[in-house]
Amino acid sequence: MARGAVSLREVSKSFGTVAAVRDVSLEVAAGELLTLLGPSGCGKTTLLRMIAGLESPDRGRILLGGRDVTDDPPHRRPVNTVFQHYALFPHRTVAGNVAFGLEMAGRSRAEIAPLVERALEMVRLRGLGARPVDQLSGGQRQRVALARAVVLEPEVLLLDEPMSALDRKLREEMRAEVKSLHRRLGTTFVFVTHDQEEALALSDRVAVMNDGVVEQMGSPAEIYDAPRTRFVAEFLAVRNILAAEVQSAEGTQAVVRTENGLVLVSSAAGFVPGERLWVGVRPERMRLDGPGENRVAGVLEDRLFLGDRSEWRVRAGADVLTVSEPGTSNGRKPGDAVTVTFDAAALLRLEPGRPATAS
Repeated sequence: MARGAVSLREVSKSFGTVAAVRDVSLEVAAGELLTLLGPSGCGKTTLLRMIAGLESPDRGRILLGGRDVTDDPPHRRPVNTVFQHYALFPHRTVAGNVAFGLEMAGRSRAEIAPLVERALEMVRLRGLGARPVDQLSGGQRQRVALARAVVLEPEVLLLDEPMSALDRKLREEMRAEVKSLHRRLGTTFVFVTHDQEEALALSDRVAVMNDGVVEQMGSPAEIYDAPRTRFVAEFLAVRNILAAEVQSAEGTQAVVRTENGLVLVSSAAGFVPGERLWVGVRPERMRLDGPGENRVAGVLEDRLFLGDRSEWRVRAGADVLTVSEPGTSNGRKPGDAVTVTFDAAALLRLEPGRPATAS
């Protein structure tokens, strides 16, 4: 196994009667950025802490670079962790915080200075080494925490919701910083977040967790375009999810009838005649009065203006559909009759899953 590779083999962890992680097996390639995505309480942080050695699994094995580290303490693992609240030393300068780990490792002052300077350059804090950390912005403090982690040149960098305390603008800036840092270092990153947009923007692969298990893992495009379960679909903002029964399935087309009587066609694979299941459509894959094999008559109920787009709630019999349109309302108003249209390829087949919970 290559340096920096991570292997989890049937790892489980419980706290009392609560199973936080249940028989999780996954492989992280050397140099990959894998994100553990899911709501609060899904087990993602517990999994990260077990890789770090801050929690011990009840069952299973953890390998780093091919070496079994399951029973090793944190300081004997080739990892470093960036925490949600940074854990900076307020009495130290920026450089003093970055140097701390090197000092604990017994490196000489002559060795430490150039390593600290290089780490600060990596996170775009050059020239700020002498500044007290309490004089930094939130984004700058985050960069200090990153520099302190990377200066030790770990094989694996673990990041536990490191941007959750930042405002939206800073979060977007830090996403770009983290992605750039990963590209420049070539180090394996395991990143934990509950933010779907963050996971899609940063990752080589995403593992979506729910109730202690990984429900789906794949590239951001795979997770976004083809969620496998109802939970993954809901968590990644597939707003139109309907109970249905498969009426027919032949070749590349299936016909389903929803619980409330809508007849829809899908070109997704896996449908079985007579099967009861969930189907879903992303709001942005729907249109009002546009082309598409699926056409559903409805009435506009209300509109949510989101700047670059408008979200319409459309009453279609007993169902309410959410349609996202770019731009303004195009003169439409509540009460107007419309036809919701979408392609057969947009109708997703979803396996049963737990509804997504708030995080």
